[in-house]
Amino acid sequence: MSALLRESVSLFAPAASAAFGVDVAAALGIPLGGHEELVFDGGEYKLRPRESVRGRSVYVVQELFGDALGSANDRLCSLLLFIGALKDAGARRVTACIPYLAYARQDRRTAARDPVATRYIARLFEAVDTDRVIALEVHNRAAFDNAFRCETVHLEAAALFARHFSIDSDGHDYAVATPDIGGANRARHVQELLQTALGRPVKFAIIDKKRSQRGVISGDLFAGEVAGRRVIIVDDLISSGTTVVHAIDACRRAGAIRVDVAATHASFAPAARRVFDSGKPDSVVVTDSVPLSDGFSAYVKKSLSVLTIAPAFAEAIRRLELGGSLSELGGL
Repeated sequence: MSALLRESVSLFAPAASAAFGVDVAAALGIPLGGHEELVFDGGEYKLRPRESVRGRSVYVVQELFGDALGSANDRLCSLLLFIGALKDAGARRVTACIPYLAYARQDRRTAARDPVATRYIARLFEAVDTDRVIALEVHNRAAFDNAFRCETVHLEAAALFARHFSIDSDGHDYAVATPDIGGANRARHVQELLQTALGRPVKFAIIDKKRSQRGVISGDLFAGEVAGRRVIIVDDLISSGTTVVHAIDACRRAGAIRVDVAATHASFAPAARRVFDSGKPDSVVVTDSVPLSDGFSAYVKKSLSVLTIAPAFAEAIRRLELGGSLSELGGL
């Protein structure tokens, strides 16, 4: 299969996402393509492939999360410029592989005259003639599907989390909880996969959450049976940690004997240190969709575990090129 892919597929990763790109290439069994990447005075970018892409199916890996290597806007702009250059160079198809999609939380208006940034970002991708977008665990799946007119593939981390917790089951009865009603489908998927892996029932709980415009979390509705159980709180990301701390406290009050957190994106703001320093969760599990900052790397192998999502992107590419069910990708 790798030989077939090498004949027709090219994979690139801008410098800011090179480490993740190397992992995807290794999982596919193909080399990472060479490219030139320059930043001129004034911050303007130039990216171009160093090898021919004419007639090839090209995939570009780029994490759109800001860190020391560049802001989210820098990464977005460089990705768009690179896609445009690839299309101009004769690529048959270009697919953007995005482990973390910037602006995905701005998917609707919550106040008068709010921007709907997800829709605007989609237009930018379409403007450079992007053929397909593969994204991991966007904040609102329906908004993602509706914003883009090109083909979209949505990946989930549910199978990774279910596999992790089924191996580390330690004999406890389980419950899976969502920290807000909007994430119920995401948590339900983890519950279903974990239930299958364990071969026994897994309970489900919903914690109501309301966030004020000042970021204050409130709400005391708790629905579900967690007393005497190990509870896994499932969310798409951890930023400040306010939501997850509120959910952990609610589970403890409801009688949970252990509380773990599974969040796809480790988009940690400095304030998220309280999640770990408070000792509230027994463990936190994330994926490598966002590189850990130095301030949080110290928690790895203590209370923080990082699972790699690169094989899921590789498998999506393999199925798109060689055939296979995309609907089954959530069960990887």
